[in-house]
Amino acid sequence: MIQQNEHTISIRKPRWLRRRLPSGPMYERTRSLIHSKALHTVCQEAKCPNQFECFSRQTATFLILGDRCTRNCRFCNVDTGPSGPPDLQEPERVAEAARKMNLQYVVITSVTRDDLPDGGAGIFAETIHQVRKKNSGVKVEVLIPDFQGELAALKTVFRAAPDVLNHNIETVHRLYPAVRPQAIYQRSLKLLRQAKAYSPSMITKSGLMLGLGESSGEIRKTLQDLLEAGCSILTVGQYLQPSKHHLPVARFVPPEEFDSWREKALQMGFVEVASGPFVRSSYQARELYRTFSP
Repeated sequence: MIQQNEHTISIRKPRWLRRRLPSGPMYERTRSLIHSKALHTVCQEAKCPNQFECFSRQTATFLILGDRCTRNCRFCNVDTGPSGPPDLQEPERVAEAARKMNLQYVVITSVTRDDLPDGGAGIFAETIHQVRKKNSGVKVEVLIPDFQGELAALKTVFRAAPDVLNHNIETVHRLYPAVRPQAIYQRSLKLLRQAKAYSPSMITKSGLMLGLGESSGEIRKTLQDLLEAGCSILTVGQYLQPSKHHLPVARFVPPEEFDSWREKALQMGFVEVASGPFVRSSYQARELYRTFSP
């Protein structure tokens, strides 16, 4: 199990993980638009290293259902604690922001809301509906929580027919108690299987972090588990410690090793794979989807 205390030795960040701070007119325009619509993005809340690149390209991953999570994953920078009721006008504001940004591919995720009867599934479905209503021809990807495995909640999202349904496995089975203590490895795999069972044509996707102490054998086993669950798209990225209160980095994985994992994953049967130190769940999401819809 991963542990962190005053004796933890910090590992110096290698040169390939250096990135400039977000800035520039397009970045500011995107940031201001999101702020004016009283919206949140996972780019900002999770301190994503790709903020500059994505905001400058007028892309963002909308974070719905508030900015506080009911879970306390040891890798995540999103705040935890009590959150108010869902904002019923949020779906329309997301749709309007997508229209003003002229987005052709919209990614929607959320904090985990175990305090809500449906886990927020209804707001997810309504957001998909509003985005399509206000943006003709748009493609929608959702990155959903596990809804505690409640099939009724999952079906609410499935019926809204997102173009891509993403649910991150995050780490290998052995590390779940340390990394995701309120999640269950097999429950996440079951969610992906249920999505394919409900709609065999639904494109499913998942993401994995490296650098938390996993072995090569455990990574390969996780990839095989995802494939057997029907997953078609995979993202693999480097875990970066958001603060001293989060899990330490066990290892910085070099870029060439990420390249190797991409090749192995494709050989195993994934249709498309993004793998690299800065890759995150929604990184180049539209480009990955184009394999299925040129």
